[in-house]
Amino acid sequence: MEHIRNFCIIAHIDHGKSTLADRLLDMTNAISEREKMDQVLDNMDLERERGITIKSHAVQMYYKFEGKEYTLNLIDTPGHVDFSYEVSRAIAACEGALLIVDASQGIQAQTISNLYLALEHDLEIIPVLNKIDLPSANPEEVSDQIIDLIGCKREDIIPASGKTGQGVDKILEAIVKRIPAPKGDPNAPLQALIFDSVYNPYRGIEAYFKVVNGTIRKGQRVKFMATDKVYNADEIGILQLKQYPKDEISAGDVGYIVSGIKDAREVKVGDTITSADNPADAPIEGFEEVKPMVFAGVYPVEIDQYEELRSSLEKLRLNDASLTFEPESSAALGFGFRCGFLGMLHMEIVQERLDREFNMDVITTVPNVSYIAYMKKDPTVPVKVNNPADFPDPVKLDRIEEPYIKAQIISKSEYVGSIMKLCIDKRGILKNQVYLTSDRVELTFEMPLAEIVFDFYDRLKSISRGYASFDYYPIGYRESDLVKVDILINGDPVDALSALVHRSNAYDIGRKMCEKLKELIPRQQFVIAIQAAIGSKIIARETISALRKDVTAKCYGGDITRKRKLLEKQKEGKKRMKQIGSVEIPQKAFLAVLKLND
Repeated sequence: MEHIRNFCIIAHIDHGKSTLADRLLDMTNAISEREKMDQVLDNMDLERERGITIKSHAVQMYYKFEGKEYTLNLIDTPGHVDFSYEVSRAIAACEGALLIVDASQGIQAQTISNLYLALEHDLEIIPVLNKIDLPSANPEEVSDQIIDLIGCKREDIIPASGKTGQGVDKILEAIVKRIPAPKGDPNAPLQALIFDSVYNPYRGIEAYFKVVNGTIRKGQRVKFMATDKVYNADEIGILQLKQYPKDEISAGDVGYIVSGIKDAREVKVGDTITSADNPADAPIEGFEEVKPMVFAGVYPVEIDQYEELRSSLEKLRLNDASLTFEPESSAALGFGFRCGFLGMLHMEIVQERLDREFNMDVITTVPNVSYIAYMKKDPTVPVKVNNPADFPDPVKLDRIEEPYIKAQIISKSEYVGSIMKLCIDKRGILKNQVYLTSDRVELTFEMPLAEIVFDFYDRLKSISRGYASFDYYPIGYRESDLVKVDILINGDPVDALSALVHRSNAYDIGRKMCEKLKELIPRQQFVIAIQAAIGSKIIARETISALRKDVTAKCYGGDITRKRKLLEKQKEGKKRMKQIGSVEIPQKAFLAVLKLND
């Protein structure tokens, strides 16, 4: 155990974590010439296309230092705020962290929040100044920011470049010297913390774990403490770029287990594996429970694919523990699932993965957050409202509360005015404004989560030309004046398009929704009325006029009554058609709400 080091990499999105991880793998010869490629740990097509890390990946390296060989377990982490749960899991399995800061961009919001997460777990922090080879790099100023943030000495900061490989040997030395060896007793009863799992169609579920105490051996009977199920460890091993089977793995090390588990619900991330014959007294206290922030309905396009969608979501949840879902039904869309996501990017990624990995075509409804309602008959009992369809009758409602967040925005000072305007438009309250340097400012706002769910992040990036970075965490529920806006098509409410909004925005949103739907719903043979309503009060209306066949084309000359007779006949037919005709609403219309400001 003296020669094991477990560490993770934490940084803001696009600060060069994956490229630096490539250089670490090169330096320790963990990767052959043939396997070499950029961002080798980002093995999902989606990650490569978007240039972001979505999953944390574990990989083992060997490094010789002062005549001794050390085993280094690296867990690469994502940088985007939507995947902070992945980061918390990686941090729980490590003793140290590389804090990577881009020398040209400086400290960003996500760097700070991930750093606090690491400090809560008492991790040893090694600050690394990356991308120092860039012409726009400003190492002196960014070093001062790092010293202010974590209170280290200037000589503790390692200048490096993931592109050229400069400083990578110093990083490896620092990992061996500064990060403590894992603490644990190889002879105690087995306790191993599951920090990730993947589904393999041939071998069942593979769980990735870190052994905290004891030793796990091949063929041993093991018990998963959360479900109380007992299995045989058919294969255990370590994770390099491929899996390497071993006969035993001891305390402090990271590995994988294959035990023929077929049911996705039997493996829970954060669970403890122990020996069935000599079990540990208690499970390991791991990372925090996941709290979904954004809810949306996910429905199969074909009704008979419901069960297939369920099994796809279960397999996806193995690989992405922050996804939650429960069954629900909608009058417009049939049977589907109410899914909880950590944010809009997370929702987009899940949708994309369902399509690519499981070949599932799905319709996603308008995302919303969860509210707490209190009824007049019993104002002390809270009722959770995850879906606008569950919104109680306003007559019986005493009050409703919505979730608030504390948002930290770090930006160049020239964009402060436009950022403040955006946040105040979104019902934000400015709490603090701190100048980190002469031209970088940190703004702290308290604002409703519902306001940042749709397009806040995109608009923040566009008004700050991509400079502003954004991070948030929940601060509880507060009372709010919310109303339910229903969309009626020819008098029938479409529950998938309902939205809970603040009363001050209701008229504006109702009008924009009607205008947007008028563009997106194709014309029919009869008139279509699109209305927005609060309760029984109509607040906006648009009309799609009917497609008309020219029935009078064959009448040339003669009495006007001949034409009138044909037009009356057509009018009767249209009236009958309207009674039995139904309006097809395209998938684009369900997501139209997200693009109301375009």
